[in-house]
Amino acid sequence: MLLLAVIASVLPALMPLWAIALSLLVLSAATDAWRLHRRAGPELHRRLPQALPLGVDREITLRLENETEHAQELAVYDHPPSSMTIHDLPQRVRIGPSEGAQISYRVHPLVRGSYQFGLTELLLRSPWKLWDRRLRVGAKETVRVYPNFAALTRFALLATDHRLSQIGVLKRRRRGQGMDFHQLREYREGDIQRQIDWKATSRMGKLISREYQDERDQQIILLVDCGRRMQARDDALSHMDHVLNAALLLAYVALRQGDAVGLATFGGERRFIAPRKSMGTVQSLMSASYDLQPTLHSPDYLLAARDLITRQRKRSLVVILSNLRDEDDDTLLPALQLLKSRHLVMLASLREGILSQSLRAPVRALEDALTHAATAEYLERRRDNFNRLSGHGISCVDVEPAELPLALVNRYIDVKRAGRL
Repeated sequence: MLLLAVIASVLPALMPLWAIALSLLVLSAATDAWRLHRRAGPELHRRLPQALPLGVDREITLRLENETEHAQELAVYDHPPSSMTIHDLPQRVRIGPSEGAQISYRVHPLVRGSYQFGLTELLLRSPWKLWDRRLRVGAKETVRVYPNFAALTRFALLATDHRLSQIGVLKRRRRGQGMDFHQLREYREGDIQRQIDWKATSRMGKLISREYQDERDQQIILLVDCGRRMQARDDALSHMDHVLNAALLLAYVALRQGDAVGLATFGGERRFIAPRKSMGTVQSLMSASYDLQPTLHSPDYLLAARDLITRQRKRSLVVILSNLRDEDDDTLLPALQLLKSRHLVMLASLREGILSQSLRAPVRALEDALTHAATAEYLERRRDNFNRLSGHGISCVDVEPAELPLALVNRYIDVKRAGRL
């Protein structure tokens, strides 16, 4: 049309031809637009998981049904929450008459909480491809983003296959006699003499040993700091996210061992779930913690200790999950001693990954040397603080966020093997 218009402007005799062509184009466009307007868009059904794990890619499926007698070409763009990154959208698809099509894309949740998927947007192409029509179809749906429970599934599978060492869970020999009696069995090479049951041996006419199992029916309290320091980030996840992921894994392991697990929070957000033993406790803990976010408050360890002493009378393993600083010395030790008067206490603190990176960085200038020296001095002072706490009988774990889940599980297994609780 543009070329014909240029020619007609030079050769006026072609002006009627241009007018006819323009009329045909307008008529065609109007007809194409009318046909597109009258054509019903496809029906859409979104297949959405009931819950999404934080920091893990999950697939969302869209099912499109074309109930018309004409093929349809369209572009599809869904509207997940802004707190998720999206992969593989938009997509173009062609659906035949009275047929369906299915497309999938991936989301990567970045923040825990409850979020809403909006309507799905379709860009429907007209039969002669002169127009696009924008449609919003489907329904709004709400989904919860929980701490990373994908690690629990992997742990369960490896535990079933007895391959936990692949993820760093260590199996250590039992020390001492802090175990419950499990059963009698035939003597095996390597059994110590104290395991032999002489009465059963004389009755059966062969050596019989006692077999022990880890003590059960114990209680674990996860005391989670929700203060401002938990906003720190070493990667896409905050320290709060890493703490909740580790707490869930430890809870799952403890429940499999026959222990009861509860949750308490402090540092601006105060919640309490009494220890329970059923495997449904994991779901209860996720439901109670999925929307926990760091506050702007400073953690009051002494207040948290007093509150827990009041609520939890039975002796328990109290696992404090926090991010310690030098200024905590005055309030932290009294709180730990108060808890230690009734409970066994384990303190787990997250260490910023930037500290290790600073030590490994090459020193090329005076500023680099000063940073390296200050970091080394800070870490040495931090080690001294934890050694002082260990001297008061407090079990301490000081690791970077990514190492926390396995460090907690292995330390818990040590406590069980030693029969300390």
